[in-house]
Amino acid sequence: MTLLNHLAEGPSSAPPLLLGPSLGTSYALWDDVAPELSVTHRVVRWDLPGHGGSAAGLIRAGATVGDLAGLVLALADSLGIERFAYAGVSLGGAVGLHIAVHHPQRLSSLAVICSSAHFNGSAPWEERAALVRREGLAGLAENADARWFAGGFSVPRLVQDHRDADPDAYAACCDALAAFDLRERLAEIAVPALLIAGREDPATPPAHLREIADAVPGATLVELPGASHLAPAQCPEAVLTALRAHVGQGARRGMAVRREVLGDAHVDRAQDRQTPFTARFQDFISRYAWGEIWTDPTLSRRERSMITLTALVAHGHYDELAMHVRAARRNGLTPEEIGAVLLQTAVYCGVPAANSAFATAQRVLAEEDDTQ
Repeated sequence: MTLLNHLAEGPSSAPPLLLGPSLGTSYALWDDVAPELSVTHRVVRWDLPGHGGSAAGLIRAGATVGDLAGLVLALADSLGIERFAYAGVSLGGAVGLHIAVHHPQRLSSLAVICSSAHFNGSAPWEERAALVRREGLAGLAENADARWFAGGFSVPRLVQDHRDADPDAYAACCDALAAFDLRERLAEIAVPALLIAGREDPATPPAHLREIADAVPGATLVELPGASHLAPAQCPEAVLTALRAHVGQGARRGMAVRREVLGDAHVDRAQDRQTPFTARFQDFISRYAWGEIWTDPTLSRRERSMITLTALVAHGHYDELAMHVRAARRNGLTPEEIGAVLLQTAVYCGVPAANSAFATAQRVLAEEDDTQ
């Protein structure tokens, strides 16, 4: 299968973040933002069909935003990315909304920038699609600056991308915008959501982003003074600040889960022992282990405790095992169930390992009895 053209930046082991473009632009829209985000994330920015380096044949007349979302998910699959944070501008933002509603298990967070849950009905986009199919993109590119930027600002590279886009693919993207309307399903979005509006944006004014923010539970809205439709290009520092705070929530969510599972006393001790040398490791644990893995709803916390106990026995990590026996009790496992897990390890990890594990667990459970 032909994939969307894309650029990956940042460590492959870091949490993934996919960045979607606006109609008429390439992934160059993110040039002033993506490299900074790649310090902490595996950033993958992609081109729409017929834009930048993506093949025009990936889309046909009558396409939908769902079709584009399918291409993005296929790209993620090809890169081995199961769950990811997502940020998108305009049509790229609509793709994010579609994924959040129809494939919620794929997203860890969502940022919708200068976009909407609808794009003012089908008529304007049907007219634009017909114009482009008839006359090409030269005319539209002439007034791109006025549609995209405020205050005489311009990014010639992006305007050239507009001129160079494939007319049929561009028109098919217009078809997708014409058919898009998710207003009735916004309340279903459950991932942390950030909405960024440009106050000078004529295409998707702040009211469109407020509509999403009002409907999505727990959503955050940021309005950028002086920004028009392509905020990441015109106000990259402001967009970067908002996105950093948003995608960094994994560490905060992870810390909350870490405390729920391991207990405040243990986490407080770990925090007290933290030094500049260990700070990044502690952040890694909170953000990745607790913020990404333990928050994944595919497995329950009970199931995760059982797996963790087994893995710790297999590797002989008995100090960690003691901590996770306590965690297993917090996650609802009975002493009998913990014993059954350890008995299972005797078969697959060896009797000596299970013998040490039973001794550790018995000590922890006895301490629990003494405190009751």
